[in-house]
Amino acid sequence: MTLAAVLDPYVRDWLDLLLRWIHVIAATVWIGTSFYFVALDSHLLAPRRRSEEEDEASGEAWEIQGGGFYRIQRYAAPRRPPEPLHWFKWEAYATWISGFALLVVLFYFDADTYLVDRSVSDIGSAEAVAISAALLVAAWLVYDGLCHLLRGHDFWLAAVLAALVAGTAYGLGELFSGRAVWIQLGSMLGTIMVANVFFVIIPAQRALVAAREAGEEPAAGPAREATRRSVHNTYLTLPVLLGMLGSHFAFATGNDHGWLILPILMALGAWTRHFYTLRHRGRSVWAMLVVIALAVLILAALVKPDEPAVGRAEGVRLATVHSIVARRCAPCHSDQPTRSGFDAPPMGVVLETPDQIVALADEIERVAVDSRAMPLGNVTRMTDRERAQLASWIHAGAPR
Repeated sequence: MTLAAVLDPYVRDWLDLLLRWIHVIAATVWIGTSFYFVALDSHLLAPRRRSEEEDEASGEAWEIQGGGFYRIQRYAAPRRPPEPLHWFKWEAYATWISGFALLVVLFYFDADTYLVDRSVSDIGSAEAVAISAALLVAAWLVYDGLCHLLRGHDFWLAAVLAALVAGTAYGLGELFSGRAVWIQLGSMLGTIMVANVFFVIIPAQRALVAAREAGEEPAAGPAREATRRSVHNTYLTLPVLLGMLGSHFAFATGNDHGWLILPILMALGAWTRHFYTLRHRGRSVWAMLVVIALAVLILAALVKPDEPAVGRAEGVRLATVHSIVARRCAPCHSDQPTRSGFDAPPMGVVLETPDQIVALADEIERVAVDSRAMPLGNVTRMTDRERAQLASWIHAGAPR
């Protein structure tokens, strides 16, 4: 019995909607403020003037927005912390909390369907959930340890992390469904980001405020490390977004090379972020975008699935296809799903009658034959022979 059987499907749908909405709102605010401050740091110039009563600013920028001018100044350590002092932390915390809640509701509650792929692994749902949760913690511990070990060597840190991301993607592909691999890896990187805020950035800021309140000179080390982790976070943002959004594209998650597509696109996402970081500093290296675009085109060509091996169409009739779909697809894709956790057919797709199957033949080929993304987690254990039969029937023109 899965947790999905305990939670009413209608309640689960509402949780999905509301948590996803909260997650997107919080992530938008967090990413927006993060990108803004990274850009602001790059735009700061030496202050033009100041009065004797003012603390000495380390940099300033003039901006225009909404019909007004803004003079933004940065201070390494003012003599006394101003009031009110606005902190930026709950954007990060709300993003992770809502994201983890979504992970629980969508993947942990029905791990047999969404987390595990029965085509590649027979791991139990409880074990799969435990591994997934443990990897979130391990991601932070490994990353933080490497940050201490390779302090001052960020190029090597990036190289090691890239190798670990690729290796983790491959290992996850041996346990989890293609979609879950993308979500899991994105969640691990997102956990690193929020842990940077909770364990490094905010404590450093609290120490800075405490020192100024006590009239002491703040230690430079924690502030430098907080800045370093903030920079790491900005490079992790686009890879995390890829893991979240890319999981909805079956052609990528269901690809035999899906585990490789993911880390390559994540690396290209970080490289794209670097382009904008340089651009904020006044350097527009357009060749970087050309290289990224070419890399995507080459990757798409290299991982394009081979045409399915289609045997002779004789003997594969609509009645045979209807029988396959009834056993493997209809438990979810019917007006009254029999699969636990569903109170309505996913995406409104119903595959109960021959006419419905014929009308959606192209879609069946895309998700069940080409990408093999359906059935979800292959929970109904569709066989290779059955997929070949579907392909033969479709390539013969989906005869009735």
